[in-house]
Amino acid sequence: MRQFVFFVTALVLSGCAAEVPNCGGCAGQARMGDVRLNDIVTVGTHNSYKQAIDPRLFAALMQKAPKLAPALDYSHASLTDQLNDGARAIEIDVAYDPQGGLFAHPLGAALVGETLPDGYAQAMSKPGFKVLHVQDFDFRSSCIALRDCLAILKGWSRAHPDHVPILVTFNAKDDSLPGYTQVLKFDAAAFDAFDAEIRSVLDPKDLITPDDVQGTAPSLREAVTTKGWPTLAASRGKFILALDEQGEKRALYRGARKSLEGRVMFIDAPPGSPTAAFRVMNEALTDTAAITAAVKAGFLVRTRADADTVEARANDTRRRDAALASGAQYISTDYMRPDFRFGPYEVRLPQGVVAACNPVRAAHCGPLPEFNFELISNY
Repeated sequence: MRQFVFFVTALVLSGCAAEVPNCGGCAGQARMGDVRLNDIVTVGTHNSYKQAIDPRLFAALMQKAPKLAPALDYSHASLTDQLNDGARAIEIDVAYDPQGGLFAHPLGAALVGETLPDGYAQAMSKPGFKVLHVQDFDFRSSCIALRDCLAILKGWSRAHPDHVPILVTFNAKDDSLPGYTQVLKFDAAAFDAFDAEIRSVLDPKDLITPDDVQGTAPSLREAVTTKGWPTLAASRGKFILALDEQGEKRALYRGARKSLEGRVMFIDAPPGSPTAAFRVMNEALTDTAAITAAVKAGFLVRTRADADTVEARANDTRRRDAALASGAQYISTDYMRPDFRFGPYEVRLPQGVVAACNPVRAAHCGPLPEFNFELISNY
């Protein structure tokens, strides 16, 4: 049995027991004033809204696309249940639907005679950004509209005001297949509307924005690599939002700004960019050294412990273990709890700890109580 030993120093993150149930008597809490939000490591979920595909539709997908369909065979509990279970990274895919109704009648459902959830068509008919994975086929979501998802996150946060900062990443979905629902492309106006819709739900006090981090520094990059991120104490109860896109979408979101002035989301920017603060580096096995270097430089990094159900089906923990050791602050998974159809594979910090001292930035945490945790590859 292969073992991976992950040594972490448990952080006293929110009144001790609420976030780190094994922190003992919270000794050392007074010494944590200089700990910053990028000094932690925590786990969350990928495509956090996703619900299981109807079995009849999934069977049809297996016939038509036998290599693709298994990668879609996962689902998550409600956002509230995930947060209660310790998830501190959430991912939401959004599609632009300013008039409403674009996704109200999925073709895949009609193909197999699937009955849609009560209120689905009505909710999809309202104007606003919609939340789904693949239109027409993998469209079931625990919260149909972006506003609904954000309201759930906000409600949970207000009820747990001492939580460690939650990363929410967004993918701007606009790919279409010939003959199926044609998704509207994201342009500058769509991204402006995206920001506006987020701000219509989340208040400034709920957010850590690029402007908050940059402050008076000449650029966002200079801010995070010199003065650093806000303290963990000042970041409790807040969200960090990030656009997980590159190329044209990233350029459209930034626009002509020197950095990200006025924007609500960080972007996945290359390390030399004035906008560099947050990185998406998902290949934890092959990019371990690069992730560690980025974390040491002061960047916030999101990586993935698994993808496309591959690791879960094989109970292959190598990518998970590399992610935990890399220093990436936010580790995304489809398996905070095992899917026992496949096996015991899961990704979470040991012994119920929600967040811990980052293994690469441990020196920044100070003389806190130390716990040695052992992650076993086969349970």
